[in-house]
Amino acid sequence: MTQFIPHYKWLLSDPERFAKNASGITLRKYQRGVLAAIFDSVLNQRGLCFVVIFPRQSGKNELQAQLETYLLTLFSRYPVEMVKVSPTLKPQALNAMRRLERTVKKNTLTRRIWVKESGSIYRVGEARITFLSAAPESSIVGATASALLEVDEAQDVLSLKYEKDVAPMGASTNATRVFWGTSWTSQTLLAQQMRCALEEEKRDGVRRVFRLTADDVAAEITAYRRHVEETIQRLGRDHPTVRTQYFSEEIDGEGGLFPPRRLERMRSGEPAPHGPQEGRLYALLLDVAGEDEGVRGIEGALSPSNPLRDANALTIVEIKISDASHHLPVYTAVWRAQWKGVSHTQLHHEVRDIALAWNARAVVVDATGVGAGLASFLDRSLPGRVTPFTFNTASKSNLGWDFVGIVDSGRWREPLFDPERQPQQAFMQQEFFAQLRACQFQVNEGPERRMKWGVPETARSPENGELLHDDWILSAALSAVLEKVDWHTTAPALIVPAPDPLQGMEGKF
Repeated sequence: MTQFIPHYKWLLSDPERFAKNASGITLRKYQRGVLAAIFDSVLNQRGLCFVVIFPRQSGKNELQAQLETYLLTLFSRYPVEMVKVSPTLKPQALNAMRRLERTVKKNTLTRRIWVKESGSIYRVGEARITFLSAAPESSIVGATASALLEVDEAQDVLSLKYEKDVAPMGASTNATRVFWGTSWTSQTLLAQQMRCALEEEKRDGVRRVFRLTADDVAAEITAYRRHVEETIQRLGRDHPTVRTQYFSEEIDGEGGLFPPRRLERMRSGEPAPHGPQEGRLYALLLDVAGEDEGVRGIEGALSPSNPLRDANALTIVEIKISDASHHLPVYTAVWRAQWKGVSHTQLHHEVRDIALAWNARAVVVDATGVGAGLASFLDRSLPGRVTPFTFNTASKSNLGWDFVGIVDSGRWREPLFDPERQPQQAFMQQEFFAQLRACQFQVNEGPERRMKWGVPETARSPENGELLHDDWILSAALSAVLEKVDWHTTAPALIVPAPDPLQGMEGKF
């Protein structure tokens, strides 16, 4: 391709100057090396495979658009074909097209000569770039990349789809390939290609992997450092979002969801209260097992198997909002209650009485299956306070990620219960931590990043050998539903507590 001498000769040797002079964009240092390496491979037909992993909001998309505009302009007199695939058509492929369109319109050399063809093809002179979707159901066979083949957000493109439909586009032309993305698990297409590229680096010493972290970006952008520091304070350094999207670290695609470091973060060391305190803000989180003790599987669906597996589990949390938590709610599990084999009529009355006794501002109820009726009854008894939550594959995945975020940001607190004065509470807290230690997760491939999580049905307590449940975890995880509540404008308390709100409930707490 070295015979493609452009009519703007200064473009040939200085893509950075192109971006600055023609588009008014000054590339950052960490962007320049990526651009130069890809350009060299395209121009000299080296057919190298690059993996570019940038942290969130660090200019990856802008760099892509500048590279594409540059190559379109450079080869505008020649029938050069480029292809860019994204995990989905809407919004990802369309967003990539809009970014390129903004760039060619702003560029002084292309603003009057670029053309959009057939909805997804952009042309400058005779050079073209085609945007395609790599969604599993998409039909994209037949496109050819003679110069450049890009896979955007490669961590969300299925490996099978790439090998079957995308890789052949550049096989016969020795096209340079670039996998752009953000770290996720070690099983993604991005991770697989990165390992292959690293092996190639060892053989010839040519850099192919550009894996940057928030520290690399912050070294050039002070405001970015402040943003990352605030995010870490809000979510915690171990949160999956922080690890993957800011520090380009892979998280295991499966394993224990609550490792020791995460469990330790949950313990507050503060003494637990002995009942509701005046002037405090409380919420109830109720996981419903069903009148026949049905089982909710790892994906959230109800199952009639193992009828003694789960119980109705209620967690009462005190909610505090302070400057230390960046005005986000902090949840302290101050009381737990559990019911086995009770009718929903009885459960309704008892949960209602507890909500009144604790002056609960909010009640989140598992409304999956038979729980819908209980949620409806509670909503009538506690108007304006009840939020139903329905478990399914997608909602349980989101709930799991959100709860992990609460834990990693230090906003779930487990106080110390006195084993002598609060033996039942201490025992139920021990059960909660046993369930956490047994909880497993698995992350699926694809842009949805759905997580299956729960306690395996065969898991047993190492202390007594009894089957472990996941009712306490599900109850606690419902705290994520409270994240959307504006506690500053929440309605006043339901009712003034009775002098002895726990009278008659000794056997249930």
